[in-house]
Amino acid sequence: MNSYPQCYVNEIVETQGKLFELVANETSVDFDDFIEKYMNSKTRAHLDKADAYLSNLDQKELFDYFCKIDGFSPKAGKPFLGFAPNWIGQFYARFQWQENIPSKNLVKLIPIAFLKSSYAGLHDLDLDLAVDKVYKNLRG
Repeated sequence: MNSYPQCYVNEIVETQGKLFELVANETSVDFDDFIEKYMNSKTRAHLDKADAYLSNLDQKELFDYFCKIDGFSPKAGKPFLGFAPNWIGQFYARFQWQENIPSKNLVKLIPIAFLKSSYAGLHDLDLDLAVDKVYKNLRG
């Protein structure tokens, strides 16, 4: 059962991918710390329900909103370069929508380290198929 109407999903998935890429490639923010805080944030909880305002923000506006509303203060760290950050952002957003699991629970269920190490084997798959594959493995 999906968590919100399908008309919002592509925009949220794409923007979250770009947000993760922005943070990973264009800043010196600790990528893992950012994901943990973002996925557990009020901002992401509202996106779990396709908040109309947040669903229409671009990645920079969403990052600024997250910093302001959730008080995110970037922790210095190494950049995480390449396409993987974008894919991880898209994967989490798509998984949340498809399986209707709150983002704060999702990041515990599927740790960032797992997605980083699984990227090479999963990123060439259609995103829905990658989500299905991981979900089936979680269920045993």
